[in-house]
Parts: sequence; structure tokens; C-alpha cells
Amino acid sequence: MIRVHRIRLDPTATQGVYFARACGVSRFAYNWALAEWKRQYEAGGKPNEAALRKQLNAIKAAEFPWMAEVTKCAPQTAIKNVGLAFEHFFRRVKLGQKPGYPRFKRKGIRDSFRADNGPADATSHAVEVTGKAVKLPRCGVVRMREALRFAGRVKSATVSRMADGWYVALAVETEDRLTAKQDRGAVGVDLGVTTLATFSDGTTEPALKPHRAEHKRIVRLSRSLARKKKGSANRAKAKAKLARLHLRIANVRKDALHKLTTTLATNYSTIGIEDLNVSGMLRNGSLARSIADAGFSEFRRQLEYKAVMTGAQVIVIDRFYPSSKTCSGCGTIHEITLRDRVLSCGCGLKMNRDLNAAINIRRQALALQSVERKALAGASASVKPVSVKQKKRDVHRNVQTA
Repeated sequence: MIRVHRIRLDPTATQGVYFARACGVSRFAYNWALAEWKRQYEAGGKPNEAALRKQLNAIKAAEFPWMAEVTKCAPQTAIKNVGLAFEHFFRRVKLGQKPGYPRFKRKGIRDSFRADNGPADATSHAVEVTGKAVKLPRCGVVRMREALRFAGRVKSATVSRMADGWYVALAVETEDRLTAKQDRGAVGVDLGVTTLATFSDGTTEPALKPHRAEHKRIVRLSRSLARKKKGSANRAKAKAKLARLHLRIANVRKDALHKLTTTLATNYSTIGIEDLNVSGMLRNGSLARSIADAGFSEFRRQLEYKAVMTGAQVIVIDRFYPSSKTCSGCGTIHEITLRDRVLSCGCGLKMNRDLNAAINIRRQALALQSVERKALAGASASVKPVSVKQKKRDVHRNVQTA
């Protein structure tokens, strides 16, 4: 499997200038390819990223000679990203989802470039990692703040600028994965704003709310930035200071989510969560900031890919299932509002609404899992068994081709 480790770099001043130039070339190539794709498509053609890369190689020496100052990987991988963006666009169109047509890139926003390694049996590689250093094409050896975490073959390196620092994301083909514990069971998880996660066993994960904790500093630094003259050195310093604060907030949130999802994926074999309509929830003017600060979508993304590594099953409950309104004792559905934090039922149950919802989510997840297993068992029983003669023929064919 492929895992990515992002590490901060300590480049020299010359290497920092090179990174900025490579990001500019990558951004230009991406925008050129996107504009050319649109032009060819409107003219009735069928553009693709391979043809666009050949087209750029044919004209860049005459029209864009400054591209030769950086590695050829920067513009080539940028055009590959255009092709990947259109693949995602057409896939979403077929599925009836919101397409999200590829957009042009702007300077200073997600500046990055990528260098891909060749096949495993190649005599030389564009990216090589040794200890706390990484060798990049046309740049040389760059120091890293820490060593690569995963053992395996490095497939690519993406250098990006975050705040006023440079980072490298190393994609590694490795067998390292999370290790699941032996005594695993099922759990239901109810996400919230006051408490980030409430588990069906009664435990909770507090919400750190990093953005709310630093909100006053954000306001103060934003006002300071607005007072600075555009293009001045003081404005650049104020902008970098605000960017560092936003990066710290994002890192605090991401660290908390990684720890939570790792615990769930390693400790449980069945994890029930709700299919939250996050985009719709963000329309609530009173709770939008707190909902965005919690990172519900990032929680689900991390949990799903970590569950694949540990063999756990994430079961997503329908968003219209009344988990909070249903009494976990007798099943009665009550009419409650967001202000009602305790569910009181006529059966005598009096429980925190989040814990009640987590118990209902766990129960619903186990029910859906049971139905799925019965369906799979019925499908396998209805399939006609393979004849002994066909099995022998398949084995003989596999031996010949091996």
C-alpha cells in the first residue's frame, strides 16, 4: 500500500529560491494545460494529458525557455494533475454528484510541485531519501526535520509551501500499517460540537476547538495585516505571522483527529457512524464555525482509510435515522430540539442525548451488518459450485503463466 509522510524541510536560501521557481513553473504548466484542454474540447477535440505533455515538450524550448531552469518533473506532473482533475470531474458527473469543474491556480495559494520516481528497476531515481535528507532533482540534497517514518520504495515527493515554511510529502510503497488489537468489538460514535465524539460504551472525546481558542489572536493579526501597506515588507511579515497561526490551528485539529481515528480503527472491528450532511450543517449561522472547527468530514476520511489497514468495518448510518430522538431502551421516538441535552422517556430511561444516540448508532450498525452477511451468504449459496475438471484446468493454466 502507499502511505504518505509529510516532513518539514530546512532548505538553504538558494534552495528556497529554486522551490519558488519550480512552484511557479508547475502553476504555469497547470494553467496552460487547463486552458488548452478547454480550447481543444470546445473545438470538438478529445484532449488528454499525455497529448498535452507532448505538446508542451515540443514548444517549451522556443516559447517558454525559462522552464529549463527547474526540473522537467514540475511541468509534466502538473499536466498529469490536470488529467486527474478531469477524471474526478467526469466521475462525479456520472454519479450525479456536484461536478466541481477544474479551476485555474493562483500564485501564493497551495504552491507546490512534484517529482515522480521511475520504476523500481530503474538505474537512477529522481528522489532519494537518506536519513534526515532528501535528494531532489536539479536541487540537490535538502535537510529534513525528521527521518522518513515508513520503510519502502519512495514513489514521489511533493514539495509545498505552508505558511512561511517548505514541506515535502513523500509517498512510499510500504507494508507498514496499523496493527489491530485482539479483543475488538463494536462501537457507535456520535459526533458533536460540545463533545467531539461520544462512544456507545459511555466514554467521550472532548472537542479541542482550536479555532475558537485562537479566535481573538486571529482577529488581532487580521486587523494588523489590513493596516499594512500592500507590497511592503511589514505586510509580508504580518501575512506570514497570520499564516503560521492558521497552520498551527490546522495541525492541532488534525493531530486530535488522527489520534481519535487511530484508536477507533485499532480497538474496534465494527464502527458505526452517521452520514452527516456537513455542507447543509454549515448553513447554520450560529453553529457553522464550531462545526467547521470540529472537522467532521476529515474524521470520516481518516477513519475509512485506517479501517482498511486494520480490517475494521465502518458502517455508515442513514442521515435520516433518528438516533438522538429514539429511546435506546424502548424505541419510542420523541420530539426534542438541539437545546434538549437529556432524553427522558416514559419507560424510565433518562440519559444524555449524545450517549443515547451512540447506543442507537451501534445497534443500527450491527443490524445492518447482520443483514449484509445474510445477503452475502445467500448469494454464495445460490452460485453453482465449480466442477473438479474446471478447477484442474485453471490450476494448470496458472502454473503455465507463472
